[in-house]
Amino acid sequence: MSNEGDSRIGAARPTAFLSYSRVDQAKARALAEVLEAGGIEVWWDTLIEGGAAFSKSIAAALEKSNAVIVLWSPASVGSDWVLDEATRGRDLRKLVPLLLDVAEPPLGFLQYHAIDISSWDGSSADATTAKIVQAVAALAGQEPPVPRRATPRASGTNRARRNLLVGGIAAAVAAAAGGGIAWRRGVFAGKSTATGNSVAVLPFENLSGDPQQVYFSDGLSEEVRATLARDARLRVMAQASTSQFRGQEADAVSIAARLGVAFLLDGSVRRSGDTLRIAADLIDGATGFSRWAQSFDRSNADVFAVQEEIAGAVAAALAAQVGAAPGPGPVAIGGTRNPAAFDAFLRGRALYDLSADEESERAALAQFELAIATDPGYAAAHAARARALTTLANQYGAVEQHAAMHDQAIAAARRAIELAPELGEAHSTLGFILFQGRLDARAAREPFERSATLGAGESTVMARFAQYCARMGRDPEAVSAMQRALALDPLNPLIHRAVGSIEYAARRYEASIPALRRALDMNPRMSRAHASLGDALLNLGRIGEARAEYLLEPSADFRLAGLAIAEQRAGDPA
Repeated sequence: MSNEGDSRIGAARPTAFLSYSRVDQAKARALAEVLEAGGIEVWWDTLIEGGAAFSKSIAAALEKSNAVIVLWSPASVGSDWVLDEATRGRDLRKLVPLLLDVAEPPLGFLQYHAIDISSWDGSSADATTAKIVQAVAALAGQEPPVPRRATPRASGTNRARRNLLVGGIAAAVAAAAGGGIAWRRGVFAGKSTATGNSVAVLPFENLSGDPQQVYFSDGLSEEVRATLARDARLRVMAQASTSQFRGQEADAVSIAARLGVAFLLDGSVRRSGDTLRIAADLIDGATGFSRWAQSFDRSNADVFAVQEEIAGAVAAALAAQVGAAPGPGPVAIGGTRNPAAFDAFLRGRALYDLSADEESERAALAQFELAIATDPGYAAAHAARARALTTLANQYGAVEQHAAMHDQAIAAARRAIELAPELGEAHSTLGFILFQGRLDARAAREPFERSATLGAGESTVMARFAQYCARMGRDPEAVSAMQRALALDPLNPLIHRAVGSIEYAARRYEASIPALRRALDMNPRMSRAHASLGDALLNLGRIGEARAEYLLEPSADFRLAGLAIAEQRAGDPA
C-alpha cells in the first residue's frame, strides 16, 4: 500500500472489517452502527456468497483494517467466505471473534478468546460494546476512541452485497495524468479535483479460465461504462484511460488519484457455457473500501438485465453522494436483447480496438455485420460498422474505392441514427465521415452538434466535435469540448494529440507542442504526432527542429509531405 493510502484509512480512528453470514445481517447492521457511533470505522458486507473468489476490495480491506471482527453463528461457521476472512484475520494477528448463537467457534479458532454477544442488547451503553471497542483499539495501538454521533441511515431493504460505509466521503484530489489545462495560454498546469459523482469503470477481470474470453469481460465492463456515461448526473472516465490499469497491482486509492475520480467500479466475469457469474464492486477512491457490491449468477440471456442493474445501482449510489435529485438513471441506448448479436458485437469491438492490421480491421467489420444479420435493429452495431468501413477506407482502401466505402459508412451511420435517434456516438460517426471522408463541412455540422448534446459524457464524441469546431474557426466551443474530453480521458494519448490539433488550428503553435509531447510520452509509436510537431515548429520558423520531427514520423504520407515542405522552406526545391 502507498503511504497516502494508509494515511487515508483514518489514523485518527481505528478501523475494523466485519465478517458475518448473510442470515445474520440484521445483527451485523446493528453492531456496525453502534461501533461507528463508538468511534470505530467499520467495513462490512451485506451478502457474501460461498465459493466465490476474494474480490480485490475485500482483500484490500482485510489488509488495511486494524481488526477483523468475526461474527460466529451457526450459519457463519459453515460459510467459506467467513472462514476465509477469519483465517486471514488470524494470520494477520488482528482477529476479534464474537459469539452470536453458538457455544464455541469452529476448529482452528478455539484457542482465541471470543466475546459472547448472544445476550447483547444492541446499545452503545452495553458493557459488551465497550469490550469490542477496547479490543479493536488495542489492535490499533490506540486508546478507546471518543464516541461520536452515528450518521443517520435511510431505511429500506438493501439489495447490495456490501452496504455503504457510514460517514462522509473524502474527495480524492489529484492531478489527472499531470494536471488540467490552462487553456487560454495552452499550458498544462493546475490540479483536477475529483467530484463525488465521478467514477471510473475498470476492465472486468476474466475468471473463465479461457484467455479467449477476455473480449467478453472487457466488453461487458465497457457496456456498463457507456450506459453510465449517458447519465447527465455523473462524470464517467473513458475506457482508454481506465484500460491503462489492466493487470496492474496498484491499489484503489492510487488508481483513483491518477484518474481524478471519487469512485472505481471493479468487477469480474466467469463464463461457462450458458452460465454467467458477474461480480461488481463500487470502491471509494479515498479509502479503498467498498461502497456497494453485488454478484449475479445468470444465463447468457440475462446479461442485459445485469448490465442495467449494475449501472442503475452505481448511478443511484453516486447521485446520493452529491445530493442529486432522484432520476430515471442511465439508459442503455441502441443495444440488443439477442445474446448472439451481443457476442458478435463484443468480438468485433475487441478486434477494432486492437487495430493491429488490415486483417484485424476486416475481421472486426465481419463481426459487426454478423451482429447486424443476427439483429437488424442493433443500432450500436450499425454505428460500429460505419466506423470500421471508414477506417478501412482511410487506411487500406485504394483511392478508387474511397467514395463507395464512405457511402456505405454514411448509410450505416444514418441507419444507426434512424434506429436510435438518441445515440450520440452514431451522430458523431456520421459527422466524422461527412467531414473527413466527404470533406463536406456544411453537412457535418448538424450531426456533430447533435452529438455534442447527446454524447457529452463520451470523450471521443467530444474530441471529434472539438476538432470540427477548431477547423471551422469556432475556437471557444473547441476549447470547451476539448476540456471535457480531456477530463473524461486524461490518460489517452489520442486525446492529448487532439489537444495539440486544437491549439494548432487556433494558430497557437507554441501551445500545441506540450500536448503533442505528452501524447508521445504515453505512446512513442503514435502516428501523426511527430508530423504535427513538425508542422508547429515549421510555423515557428524552426526548420531544423521541424525536419528532425518529420524524420521520426512513422506514417510515410505525413513524413514525406512534411519533409518536402521543410526542404522547400529551407531553400532546397530539389
